Amino acid sequence: MTETRPLALVTGASGGIGFELARQFAGHGFDLLVNAEDDRLEHAAQRLRDETGASVRAVREDLRDPAGVDRLVAATTGLEVDVAALNAGVGRGGAFVDTDLDDDQAVIDLNVTSTVRLAKPLLRRMVAHGTGRVLFTSSVAAMMPGAFQPVYNASKSFVQSFAQALQEELKDTGVTVTSFMPGSTETDFFRRAGMADTRVGSAEKDDPAQVAEQAFTAVMKGRRKLVTGSVKTKAQGVADRVLPDAAKAAVHRRMAEPGHGEG
Repeated sequence: MTETRPLALVTGASGGIGFELARQFAGHGFDLLVNAEDDRLEHAAQRLRDETGASVRAVREDLRDPAGVDRLVAATTGLEVDVAALNAGVGRGGAFVDTDLDDDQAVIDLNVTSTVRLAKPLLRRMVAHGTGRVLFTSSVAAMMPGAFQPVYNASKSFVQSFAQALQEELKDTGVTVTSFMPGSTETDFFRRAGMADTRVGSAEKDDPAQVAEQAFTAVMKGRRKLVTGSVKTKAQGVADRVLPDAAKAAVHRRMAEPGHGEG
């Protein structure tokens, strides 16, 4: 890390939206501390170094494990994190009565528990310094009862509520909190979630670079929340604010029920 450039922490940065977020920060003059649990992380870090000239430190830790979260926090010792993009997340598709409990728990451990465990020390430091920005990756799923994806959608509802509560708590501290809500995006998410055979898994998806660019702009402007991605996704966000929950759950069932997609 250099003393003349601001520092951004990005979790889930080995691919998809997380990698593109890291590229946005590096391209706008930030050094990076990037995290993921898989073996693609170092390759992603080297790409970022080569493409942007930024100083990039990779910390490979599984944030589903509290010890992994603690080690990532320890890696920030002595550093001033100017922006923290808490992006790491995982999903699991299928009927709740059929999915494995350990898989459901892993969704909660990563999407919910690690988010809280990371946000606490990072925000304490930012508040003490009177400056900083935190970016939470929520989802349009946060606004929909997630039939055939119930734990994931509930986890994103937690993230959204958590972010909005922190916005109110921190409004006079010099620290800003932004949440962004992508729709279905062209990443590894649906394959890892076992949802390739669903309508949403096989449908056309948003560009992660576009999503990340919009999220980067929002956090740097201090916006509170936004739906990111294509015009179609933004229209879905508008609809989700007015449709009754029963209607949204029925729509989600049609999109997420196994065996109804092309792939």
